[in-house]
Amino acid sequence: MLRNTYRDLRTAVIAFVAFSVLLGLAYPYAITGVAQVVFHRQANGSLITRGGQAVGSALVGQNFSAPQYFHPRPSAAGADGYDATASGGSNLGPSSKALATRVAESVARVRQEDGLAPGAKVPVDAVTASGSGLDPHISPAYAALQVARVARARSVAPGEVQRLVGQYTDGSTFGVLGEPRVNVLELNLALDRAFGAAP
Repeated sequence: MLRNTYRDLRTAVIAFVAFSVLLGLAYPYAITGVAQVVFHRQANGSLITRGGQAVGSALVGQNFSAPQYFHPRPSAAGADGYDATASGGSNLGPSSKALATRVAESVARVRQEDGLAPGAKVPVDAVTASGSGLDPHISPAYAALQVARVARARSVAPGEVQRLVGQYTDGSTFGVLGEPRVNVLELNLALDRAFGAAP
């Protein structure tokens, strides 16, 4: 009886050590190695660099408020928004008065910033936060709405800015999944490359 218990315990310990090495070390290192070779950029956080320095990730939104730049979606992540350590939505539902008030204020702000008529329609992503609060993309409609302001602030023709928007607009994934979108950080960096960094 004691011999069987010892044998079972020894088998359990050997299995524990073997599976720990196999699944806790060998497998993660193998997958990490494959990812570094096949998907190097994605495996390292999809970082975007300027002058050799990382300035952000293509997967995480940042706040831009200067008129020379395209503005992102509003963020509910953290007290001041765009806090990656506090990723999350506002969790306010469609019947929330607080949400209705915030959206109305955001609509008024967007209309004022972009010189729109009082009754002009504003894309929904211009005034509502995403589920994560860190969505790096805006819709082509929201980007188009901002073209005139950005061109005016940079003293360039709107057509030149619109051309950049077109270059940085991604279609639906595989042609059917999701909506077309524009990465705000990548577009703003392209603006700086094309027309010089904003002061």
